Amino acid sequence: MEKLIQITSGKGPLECQWVVAKILKTFLEEVKQNKIEYEIIHRENGDENLTLKSITLLLKGNNIVEFLKSWLGSICWTGKSTFRKLHKRSNWFIGIFELETADAIRFDEKDIRFQTTRSQGNGGQNVNKVNTAVRATHLPTGLSVFVQDSRSQLENKKLSVTRLKEKVLGLHIQQLERRMQETWNNHLQVQRGNPVRTFSETDFKNNYQDKCYKKQRNILKNELKNYSNDLN
Repeated sequence: MEKLIQITSGKGPLECQWVVAKILKTFLEEVKQNKIEYEIIHRENGDENLTLKSITLLLKGNNIVEFLKSWLGSICWTGKSTFRKLHKRSNWFIGIFELETADAIRFDEKDIRFQTTRSQGNGGQNVNKVNTAVRATHLPTGLSVFVQDSRSQLENKKLSVTRLKEKVLGLHIQQLERRMQETWNNHLQVQRGNPVRTFSETDFKNNYQDKCYKKQRNILKNELKNYSNDLN
């Protein structure tokens, strides 16, 4: 399973960019603990050293969904600004979002269909009596190119592969640009309040509280049991 995740400061100030960098370190530590592989897809450095405006990660593993339950949403860091000592604000929010993944276009020559034909001159006149021109079609995308640069069919075939690859990668870039637009929209959606995790102090102590009530129920059961024994 693969998930594309973005950690972002949104439109937050420099303090939020600092929090993103700190969160990234903690996040990756837990990723490794859960035996999840990761790859950094894109990062935007912050306005100061050791800060990040956003970072996009590709996660690969079997238990990603369960792992992300305690991370997706707004993250709060409670503490005084390390950049503005007299600033009154003490709660700084960033966001962690799951991005819609567009399947990467994997270019494989096995997916190309080649057709040979005679090269054409001006006015449609045949300039060769043999089939040296090549039309190459990338079957997964339907993109195609027509090459007749050389009198050699083999050379035209090589050129067609190169040009078709450029065309397919161009389509992939367009998909990435659309994804980046979605990413930018997420920058504007960092919600404040009701964070899924809260951190504090300059050592970035984790104040995350498990929202599962099973442990609390067991404690209450034991207390009631002890109370019942006392009555007897």
